[in-house]
Amino acid sequence: MKKLFVSLFILSLVVACKKNPDKFVNDKPDSTEYVKTDATKATPVEVSKDQALKQLNEEIIQVLKDKDYKKFTDFIHPEKGVRFSMYAFVNPKEDKNFSRSNFMKYQPTKTLFTWGTLDGSGDPYKATIDNYLTKWVYSKDFATGQVAFNEFLGKGNSLNNLKEMYPKADFTENYIKGSETNAEMDWKSLRLVFEEFQGKYYLVAVVNDQWTI
Repeated sequence: MKKLFVSLFILSLVVACKKNPDKFVNDKPDSTEYVKTDATKATPVEVSKDQALKQLNEEIIQVLKDKDYKKFTDFIHPEKGVRFSMYAFVNPKEDKNFSRSNFMKYQPTKTLFTWGTLDGSGDPYKATIDNYLTKWVYSKDFATGQVAFNEFLGKGNSLNNLKEMYPKADFTENYIKGSETNAEMDWKSLRLVFEEFQGKYYLVAVVNDQWTI
C-alpha cells in the first residue's frame, strides 16, 4: 500500500509538469535572449578609404542638393576649415576660407562675401553663403553625375593646381558631361577635397571647374 501511494505521488508530479511545461524553463535565463543580445552588438567593420570617401561624397552631395547648409557644417575640417574655389585654380589669396564656427555664424545671415572674380569679365563675384552654394557650387544636379576618386574627369583650359595645393589630400570629382549642342564645352565639375583628422575624413576644400575663356 505504501509503495502504491509513492507511485501515485510521483505520477501526479509528472502530470503536473506536462500541464505546465514552461514553469521551470522560465525560472532560468532564456538562451535565445543571449543569442539575440550578442547578435545585436556593434561589430567593427573595416572599410577602405575609397569606400569611406565615396559614402562621404554621396552624403555631402545630397546635403547640397537638399540645401541643408546647417548640416554641411558637420563635414568641415575642425582645424583647417573649408576653402571654396570658384575655378580649378586654387588661389589662397582670393578664395574664401571658413572655419567651422564662422560658417555656422554667417550661414544663416545675408552677409555678402566676395568669392573670387568671374572668368571673362573679371568682375568680383559677391553672394551670401547660401546663394553661393546654391547658384555656384551646386549649379548642376551633381547627384546624377559621374564620380571619380583622385582622378580628374573635367579637363578644360584653366590651370588645375589642386594636387599641388593639397599634396596629402584625397578628392572626389562629380562630373556633368557637356551637351552636344554646345560641343560638350558646357561641362561642369565639383571636386570635394578631404583630409584625415583623428581617424575621420573632413572637407578642406570645395573646388568647382568648368570651361573658361
